[in-house]
Amino acid sequence: MIAVSRSPTAADAPAEVVLTGDLRRPARLTVAALLSWPQHGARVTFECAGSGIRRHRFTGPRLHDVLTAADPVFDPTRRKDRLRFLIAVRGADGHHALLSWAEIDPDFGRAPVLLAVSLDGTPLDGTGPQLVLPQDRCGARYVSGIEAIRVDGGYAAWH
Repeated sequence: MIAVSRSPTAADAPAEVVLTGDLRRPARLTVAALLSWPQHGARVTFECAGSGIRRHRFTGPRLHDVLTAADPVFDPTRRKDRLRFLIAVRGADGHHALLSWAEIDPDFGRAPVLLAVSLDGTPLDGTGPQLVLPQDRCGARYVSGIEAIRVDGGYAAWH
Protein backbone atom coordinates (compact mmCIF):
# COMPACT_ATOMS: atom_id res chain seq x y z
CA MET A 1 0.00 0.00 0.00
CA ILE A 2 2.89 2.34 -0.51
CA ALA A 3 2.83 4.92 -3.30
CA VAL A 4 0.56 4.21 -6.25
CA SER A 5 0.93 6.07 -9.49
CA ARG A 6 -1.97 7.99 -10.88
CA SER A 7 -2.68 8.34 -14.53
CA PRO A 8 -1.51 11.74 -15.66
CA THR A 9 -4.26 14.21 -16.43
CA ALA A 10 -4.32 16.43 -19.47
CA ALA A 11 -2.81 19.27 -17.47
CA ASP A 12 -0.60 17.01 -15.29
CA ALA A 13 -2.05 18.83 -12.28
CA PRO A 14 -0.66 17.85 -8.88
CA ALA A 15 -2.70 15.35 -6.89
CA GLU A 16 -5.20 16.95 -4.50
CA VAL A 17 -6.74 15.83 -1.23
CA VAL A 18 -10.30 17.02 -0.72
CA LEU A 19 -11.25 17.63 2.93
CA THR A 20 -15.03 17.43 3.40
CA GLY A 21 -17.67 16.66 5.98
CA ASP A 22 -18.49 18.40 9.22
CA LEU A 23 -15.91 21.13 8.73
CA ARG A 24 -16.29 24.90 8.79
CA ARG A 25 -13.41 25.24 6.31
CA PRO A 26 -13.43 22.36 3.83
CA ALA A 27 -10.37 22.46 1.60
CA ARG A 28 -8.46 21.09 -1.36
CA LEU A 29 -4.81 20.48 -0.54
CA THR A 30 -1.81 19.47 -2.62
CA VAL A 31 1.41 18.00 -1.30
CA ALA A 32 2.96 21.46 -1.78
CA ALA A 33 0.25 22.98 0.45
CA LEU A 34 0.83 20.31 3.11
CA LEU A 35 4.47 21.40 3.28
CA SER A 36 3.30 24.64 4.94
CA TRP A 37 2.44 22.73 8.14
CA PRO A 38 5.15 21.68 10.61
CA GLN A 39 6.80 18.54 9.25
CA HIS A 40 7.30 15.47 11.41
CA GLY A 41 9.32 12.37 10.63
CA ALA A 42 8.52 8.75 11.36
CA ARG A 43 10.62 5.65 10.85
CA VAL A 44 8.11 2.83 10.71
CA THR A 45 8.11 -0.94 10.56
CA PHE A 46 4.90 -2.69 9.69
CA GLU A 47 3.76 -6.01 8.32
CA CYS A 48 1.99 -6.52 5.01
CA ALA A 49 0.09 -9.75 4.43
CA GLY A 50 1.40 -10.00 0.87
CA SER A 51 4.95 -8.72 1.18
CA GLY A 52 6.02 -9.24 4.78
CA ILE A 53 7.88 -6.75 6.94
CA ARG A 54 8.31 -3.25 5.49
CA ARG A 55 10.53 -0.46 6.79
CA HIS A 56 10.18 3.14 5.62
CA ARG A 57 10.87 6.71 6.58
CA PHE A 58 8.02 9.20 6.11
CA THR A 59 7.74 12.95 6.63
CA GLY A 60 4.68 15.14 6.67
CA PRO A 61 2.27 17.12 8.83
CA ARG A 62 0.19 15.48 11.53
CA LEU A 63 -3.34 14.63 10.47
CA HIS A 64 -4.65 16.28 13.63
CA ASP A 65 -3.01 19.61 12.71
CA VAL A 66 -4.42 19.59 9.17
CA LEU A 67 -7.94 18.64 10.25
CA THR A 68 -7.95 21.10 13.15
CA ALA A 69 -7.14 23.88 10.65
CA ALA A 70 -10.26 22.82 8.69
CA ASP A 71 -12.21 23.59 11.89
CA PRO A 72 -14.39 20.56 12.67
CA VAL A 73 -17.91 21.43 13.81
CA PHE A 74 -17.60 20.34 17.42
CA ASP A 75 -20.47 21.42 19.68
CA PRO A 76 -18.95 23.34 22.62
CA THR A 77 -22.12 22.78 24.70
CA ARG A 78 -21.72 18.99 24.56
CA ARG A 79 -19.15 17.46 26.85
CA LYS A 80 -16.40 15.73 24.84
CA ASP A 81 -18.37 16.18 21.61
CA ARG A 82 -15.30 15.52 19.48
CA LEU A 83 -15.29 11.88 20.60
CA ARG A 84 -18.22 11.09 18.30
CA PHE A 85 -16.33 12.14 15.16
CA LEU A 86 -14.94 9.66 12.63
CA ILE A 87 -12.36 10.27 9.91
CA ALA A 88 -12.69 8.36 6.63
CA VAL A 89 -9.67 8.34 4.30
CA ARG A 90 -9.87 7.21 0.65
CA GLY A 91 -6.98 6.56 -1.70
CA ALA A 92 -7.00 6.91 -5.48
CA ASP A 93 -6.86 3.11 -5.76
CA GLY A 94 -10.11 2.78 -3.77
CA HIS A 95 -8.42 1.69 -0.53
CA HIS A 96 -10.21 3.08 2.55
CA ALA A 97 -9.35 3.45 6.22
CA LEU A 98 -11.34 4.71 9.16
CA LEU A 99 -10.03 6.43 12.30
CA SER A 100 -11.73 8.00 15.28
CA TRP A 101 -11.01 11.59 16.26
CA ALA A 102 -10.06 10.30 19.72
CA GLU A 103 -7.15 8.34 18.19
CA ILE A 104 -5.42 11.50 16.94
CA ASP A 105 -6.58 13.96 19.62
CA PRO A 106 -3.75 15.02 21.97
CA ASP A 107 -6.15 14.76 24.95
CA PHE A 108 -6.90 11.09 24.21
CA GLY A 109 -4.97 8.64 21.99
CA ARG A 110 -2.33 11.12 20.79
CA ALA A 111 -1.47 8.88 17.83
CA PRO A 112 1.12 10.72 15.69
CA VAL A 113 -0.71 9.98 12.42
CA LEU A 114 0.90 11.67 9.43
CA LEU A 115 -0.22 12.86 6.04
CA ALA A 116 3.13 11.96 4.56
CA VAL A 117 4.49 14.14 1.77
CA SER A 118 7.64 12.07 1.29
CA LEU A 119 8.50 8.37 1.42
CA ASP A 120 12.12 7.39 2.02
CA GLY A 121 13.15 10.90 0.92
CA THR A 122 11.12 10.83 -2.31
CA PRO A 123 8.43 13.54 -2.60
CA LEU A 124 4.87 12.32 -3.16
CA ASP A 125 3.82 15.33 -5.27
CA GLY A 126 2.57 13.29 -8.22
CA THR A 127 0.73 10.57 -6.33
CA GLY A 128 -0.57 12.52 -3.35
CA PRO A 129 0.06 12.14 0.35
CA GLN A 130 -0.01 8.88 2.26
CA LEU A 131 -1.73 8.12 5.55
CA VAL A 132 0.89 6.84 8.01
CA LEU A 133 -0.03 5.29 11.35
CA PRO A 134 3.30 4.62 13.12
CA GLN A 135 1.48 2.87 15.98
CA ASP A 136 -0.08 0.20 13.71
CA ARG A 137 1.70 -3.17 13.53
CA CYS A 138 -0.09 -4.02 10.28
CA GLY A 139 0.13 -1.76 7.23
CA ALA A 140 -3.52 -2.12 6.23
CA ARG A 141 -4.46 1.44 7.23
CA TYR A 142 -1.55 2.99 5.32
CA VAL A 143 -3.53 4.62 2.51
CA SER A 144 -1.42 5.87 -0.39
CA GLY A 145 -2.40 8.43 -2.98
CA ILE A 146 -5.02 9.98 -0.68
CA GLU A 147 -7.70 11.78 -2.67
CA ALA A 148 -10.34 12.41 0.02
CA ILE A 149 -10.69 12.75 3.77
CA ARG A 150 -14.14 13.09 5.32
CA VAL A 151 -14.72 14.14 8.92
CA ASP A 152 -18.11 12.95 10.13
CA GLY A 153 -19.80 13.70 13.44
CA GLY A 154 -23.10 12.14 12.38
CA TYR A 155 -23.17 9.69 15.23
CA ALA A 156 -24.95 12.16 17.51
CA ALA A 157 -28.18 10.21 17.02
CA TRP A 158 -26.82 7.61 19.43
CA HIS A 159 -27.13 10.08 22.32
